[in-house]
Amino acid sequence: MVAVSARRVALLGGGFSTDEDGLLDDWLLNQVRSPRPKVCFVPTASGDAPAYIDQFLSAFKSRNCEPSVLSLFRRELDEEALRTFLLSQDVVYVGGGNTANLLAVWRAHGVDRLLLEACSRGTLLCGISAGANCWAEGSHTDSFGPLTFLQDGLGLLPGSVCPHYDSEPGRRTSFRETVANGMLSAGWALEDGVGALFTDGRLEEAVTRTPEARLYWVQADEVHEVTEEALPCRLLHGAT
Repeated sequence: MVAVSARRVALLGGGFSTDEDGLLDDWLLNQVRSPRPKVCFVPTASGDAPAYIDQFLSAFKSRNCEPSVLSLFRRELDEEALRTFLLSQDVVYVGGGNTANLLAVWRAHGVDRLLLEACSRGTLLCGISAGANCWAEGSHTDSFGPLTFLQDGLGLLPGSVCPHYDSEPGRRTSFRETVANGMLSAGWALEDGVGALFTDGRLEEAVTRTPEARLYWVQADEVHEVTEEALPCRLLHGAT
């Protein structure tokens, strides 16, 4: 019988694709016990954009880890090889892009099931933007053009997720409205610069690379009044 591990998910409001200091990615790798963790980048949401893949490899080849990339638009692994590959990873790092497309492609290839299995075996799942949205029950997204809700996700994280809470026009107002009218359940809103680690759906730690960035819990009451609670975030060493 395979031992079931605590399911760990990290939401990132930054990382190699947006930040020069690398603090969030360093924090992420520090959550893994392996002395040289295997880190797989999954760029499905961007259509496996080559420049995005190059960014990841450039950033992680210089770190004490074993980086790799899972391409589904140019898939080379059969079912068993794909399962073996994903279950061997210490970290699966999902990039940004289109959340709805990401979930559809994963399901077509069975990656959704494999990621749930990997997570149950101890793999840390994480990502930025669409790569953060996908782990929750629902999310706030621009997958269909205008900002809207997506009542879909892998459900590893109860509730909903909203990325770019402070940096994209209309995000804060639109997410609050979707929670108020019940189209999305209460959830986590990340400002850029924040990292949040969850174990079995519970917040374990929130960090930030910028002093002003925050993580919020956003919920509505019985009369549809919305409140947002700012959670304490530890300022990462080296942040300015």
